[in-house]
Amino acid sequence: MKKLPVVLAVAAVLAGSCTGSGGNAGGAASPETLTLFTWEGMFPQEILDGFTKETGIKVNYVNFDYNETMLTRLETGEGYDLVIADDYIIETVIGKGLAARLDKSLLGNYGSINPIYQKQFYDPQDVYTVPYGAGVQTIVYDPSRLNLDITGYADLFNPLLKDRLGIIENYRVINGLALKVLGKSYNTEDTADISAAGEKLLEFAPNIRLIRDDSLENELLAGEIDGAVMYTSQVTAALLENPRLKVVFPKEGIGFGIMAFFIPSGTKNSAAAHSFINHVLDPRRGAECFEFLGYYSTYSASDPLIRDEYKPFLTLPAGFNTNMEMIQNIGAEAEEEHSRIWTAFKEAAGR
Repeated sequence: MKKLPVVLAVAAVLAGSCTGSGGNAGGAASPETLTLFTWEGMFPQEILDGFTKETGIKVNYVNFDYNETMLTRLETGEGYDLVIADDYIIETVIGKGLAARLDKSLLGNYGSINPIYQKQFYDPQDVYTVPYGAGVQTIVYDPSRLNLDITGYADLFNPLLKDRLGIIENYRVINGLALKVLGKSYNTEDTADISAAGEKLLEFAPNIRLIRDDSLENELLAGEIDGAVMYTSQVTAALLENPRLKVVFPKEGIGFGIMAFFIPSGTKNSAAAHSFINHVLDPRRGAECFEFLGYYSTYSASDPLIRDEYKPFLTLPAGFNTNMEMIQNIGAEAEEEHSRIWTAFKEAAGR
């Protein structure tokens, strides 16, 4: 997923801005209002309006910019009823006692969830969270401009690609790319392995034309770059514009992330929060949400309802779930080494 510092914020907006129904910028909501705290643009307006029409509960949609902003707001006791955030920060939220246990008796559509996206490191017993979209780090390129057979990350090091590639500005993803080429885990704590990945990245640096986290797909579509490592939502947007682009799931292994719902501990609107989660878990509504988001569907029941033009890049190809690894929190020493090699790589790439 698009996070920081596994970067991935879905959009950078002023924390506390509001969209959707309701107008309260934060704080405790009335019993008739659900205060939803997440990034901008996570739901079609029809989903929010439909929830209000069916339940009478208004949605006060409050935005944050980064996952860390969300965590700070929860720690200061601001009253949010429902949050969607990224996996790594949810692990911290749960560890700090800031998430409430789900009452699954209130989630009649709970069976919609694809088990691939359950029992993950941040919530191994599925006690606190419901997934809402997943992303994988994907290679995409224009075969009319690149006459190469690209099957994995190692192929991106080819000297023929000098100054022709774009990458997202996510150091754990890009450093991890080199780790996977070396046969190591994204989440290794071995600083020698991370240092070796840094040396490998220096071989990759001449091929980099752009390092950009937002709208990288536009540069590919415009021909500014010929290939890229991008987020799922960017690949989705690019393929909708140019279906002839080629997508590659790297043979070395796929890094992926999940964003998920959780209910903050202490909310007085737990029933409304459960009601909204269940609303989205409806298979048809889930399909509408994933088409809008451009991320992978995390609900098996929604997959058959996703329109044919979206299915190739909103549902995982068969068998790929056996070759995926989540990018997780790591120790301070390993994190420091990642920061060092990322800085050296960007300098070598002239960025």
